[in-house]
Amino acid sequence: MKLLSLEASSACWLWRATASVATVCFFTLTACPVQAQDASAPRQKTESPYFFVKGGEPGLDKLPLKSTQVDVRISGVIADVTVTQHYKNEGQRAIEANYVFPGSTRAAVYGMNVRLADRLITANIREKQQARRDYDKAKKDGKTAALLEQQLPNVFQMNVANILPGDDIAVELRYTELLVPQSGNYQFVFPTVVGPRYNSPSSSQARSAWVGQPYLPAGEASATAFDIKVALSTPIGLKEVRSTTHRINVKMNDQNHAAMSLQASAQSENNRDFILDYRLAGEQIESGVMLFQGPPGQGGASGENFFLAMIEPPKQIAAQAINPRDYIFVVDISGSMHGFPLDTAKTLLRELIGKLRPSDTFNVLLFSGSNRLLSPQSVPATQANIEQAIRTIDAEGGGGSTELMPALQRVYAEPKAADVSRTVVVVTDGFVTVEREAFELVRRNLSQANLFSFGIGSSVNRHLMEGLARAGMGEPFIITEPSQAAAQAAQFRKMIDSPVLTSVKARFEGLDVYDVEPAQLPDVLGERPVVLFGKWRGTPGARAQAVIEGQSASGPYRHAVPIAAQAGQEAAALRYLWARHRIAALSDQEALEGQGDYRQRITDLGLKYSLLTQYTSFLAVDEVVRNTQPQDATTVNQPLPLPQGVSNLAVGDISVGALVPSTPEPATWGAVLVLLSVLALLGRRERRQRRQRESGLVRFTA
Repeated sequence: MKLLSLEASSACWLWRATASVATVCFFTLTACPVQAQDASAPRQKTESPYFFVKGGEPGLDKLPLKSTQVDVRISGVIADVTVTQHYKNEGQRAIEANYVFPGSTRAAVYGMNVRLADRLITANIREKQQARRDYDKAKKDGKTAALLEQQLPNVFQMNVANILPGDDIAVELRYTELLVPQSGNYQFVFPTVVGPRYNSPSSSQARSAWVGQPYLPAGEASATAFDIKVALSTPIGLKEVRSTTHRINVKMNDQNHAAMSLQASAQSENNRDFILDYRLAGEQIESGVMLFQGPPGQGGASGENFFLAMIEPPKQIAAQAINPRDYIFVVDISGSMHGFPLDTAKTLLRELIGKLRPSDTFNVLLFSGSNRLLSPQSVPATQANIEQAIRTIDAEGGGGSTELMPALQRVYAEPKAADVSRTVVVVTDGFVTVEREAFELVRRNLSQANLFSFGIGSSVNRHLMEGLARAGMGEPFIITEPSQAAAQAAQFRKMIDSPVLTSVKARFEGLDVYDVEPAQLPDVLGERPVVLFGKWRGTPGARAQAVIEGQSASGPYRHAVPIAAQAGQEAAALRYLWARHRIAALSDQEALEGQGDYRQRITDLGLKYSLLTQYTSFLAVDEVVRNTQPQDATTVNQPLPLPQGVSNLAVGDISVGALVPSTPEPATWGAVLVLLSVLALLGRRERRQRRQRESGLVRFTA
């Protein structure tokens, strides 16, 4: 009987211990507490976004950015943009305003001014660390100063120090960018908000303070006013002007000139990208070569001349024979994708997977904090397999973190036959900080697969989407609403089926060119023109021309475009655009090979051409000491609205002063189910032993 009692006691103890472990594991795995924080609260070891809380500290203006005004002038294929940020301190204490905002991935930021009362302060370009030291000194000395830094090619940070009570300060920054048409459509994009980034501890940005910015809860409108005006001038008549994201007023001055403005709205519309599309009469594009002759002594680039060649590719024709391909769809189901973005992604995937050829094979990898493949290996694109994949994807709800790198690593570890061409398709909003690491991984595995990216949402991380596609020799697609999914999927199919031009080479006759960007031309996909920047010297010959050669679906291809002998002064932006493309190429190499001498070369280009880069910043300092007690000034982080369609799960559920559990990862639920299964088995075993004891069937061994 003593043995019987001991065994019963042991079983009971084991059951209770396992139950305790299961309970602890459940709460540990599922809690993942996120707390609404004030800017002054201690930050986590890995910086992360948090919800804005306005309370406390009377007399402190926590919303100093009052308005953003954007003036856009598009002439031909070049946009020149002036962004004016108005900061006003309506409190009783001096403040430093810190504002993180997005920029175009193609922007060449070349100037900044600060207007303070009746004074105009022109910013100078400086090496980044030196600019930060000079800014900190000016702040400590009580001088009003503004510092503009680049955190990523599409993420900027503005700091304005010593804004006194009653101050109204206007910070103007200027940039230019090239508008490259696709399928005859021109598009200008002005991003308005940086989406909240999941900050992986393995990211090079893990300790970057800019990532840990405050956000307003979903549905709460920003108090910052936003306005944008566009003046459009084209040498070819305009056919259509529209915006799919904002309601606009369009005034056609004549067939070549139009003016656009936002329609009046009760709320600020700065929670999504502003997108303007326009087409030219006859579906033409502005194909040709533009020259600029630099005047001596300008900007330290004395005597440099620049050109831009934009040459229309051949029309796409149906491929005679299309080889079977293997597709792996990498789909983000994290918290920031919950709701509208994931619903849109599902619509897209139904189009992409549903239109595969029977000879193709495919697989789907779903990822958030963990990842899983729908099948151990790729399966034929039969109707049954397609329907099963779509049903599985449709059942996903979105939740958890965004571990992109482990997902990509798993994809590239998947074996494939040597004679099979593989295409990786990444579907995400891009709210991560591992851009550099992801680009390097994709480049190193280019021999395994090419990559196309689909950005889903109203304010996607275009730097990630475009960079992934560039590294993977594919193309990026941005989808801001479900109705665009079918058309974008069809465009993807056209590109995959047959590149328009391969083995592309460019040469110039009658013009001495050098420092051409890009150094090597990629295959031309879809109806996107070939674009080249570079420098030239001497005098263009009477028969100067740019020649593009390559292989098209119908055989060898050659197209020559004459070069006008006259260089125009209106194309001064070409010097900035060339330098911006050269910096982007060096940055790609830096990410692949390590810093080496790339840092210095990028810094030198930024200083020479007065451009904002990852190693150069703009600094404006008012030499008047205005704040006699600068030590009492407080730093205020300007809160950002959540992008339209993004839920609170992108940051964490909000409950002021309380810890709130986030949505558990699929792997977490798996662990919980295992523990519950163990409990059930132990309980069953204990009941069986009890019955055996009661019936006297328990046997003992000596």
